[in-house]
Amino acid sequence: MSGVKLGPWAALVSLGTDNAMRGLSEMIGQDIEVSSFGLRRIQVVDIASIVGGPEVTSIGIYLTVSGSADGHLMLMYEPAIAFAFVDLLMGQPIGTTHELGEMERSALGEMGNVIGAFFLNAIADATDLDLRPSPPAVMADMAGALLDIVTADILLTQDETYVAESTFSVAGNEISGMFFVMPSEQLLSALATVRRAA
Repeated sequence: MSGVKLGPWAALVSLGTDNAMRGLSEMIGQDIEVSSFGLRRIQVVDIASIVGGPEVTSIGIYLTVSGSADGHLMLMYEPAIAFAFVDLLMGQPIGTTHELGEMERSALGEMGNVIGAFFLNAIADATDLDLRPSPPAVMADMAGALLDIVTADILLTQDETYVAESTFSVAGNEISGMFFVMPSEQLLSALATVRRAA
């Protein structure tokens, strides 16, 4: 891809993820503990395979990144995990939510706002880049259809991207999901320039 190696970028994504979990902890009023975190570089065309295949029903929260450079953020969860988030956000017992209505989508959208802002703020503070998230779009569809929204744009300029996988626990409940962090070549080049200057 660009001159940025996985190590430095992984450190920034880990930093951003930790900050995003802090923001989410504040939002729901409960401690969130990140129990595992991994970042890997994969072929864009293979992304759907790591969530169980393109036909697996998923719920995605999608944001674009603008400012010093562009990029994409996608939180993707199986429906049961997304419903558990809704329950946490709305102060309900986990297992209450079984479908996404307007109120549930709004709750997940607010979660996307917080995670996107805290994630990008941590990276921006560490690099002095100006990185701003768009308003989130909450979508329920097959994984392939959700990812096509993102990958169609990425494939115009690159064949590979990054996927962050995190598992964390809230109030004793372990929650896992995919956090697709898809930097453009422009953003990776900007990060490389910042690191060389440092």
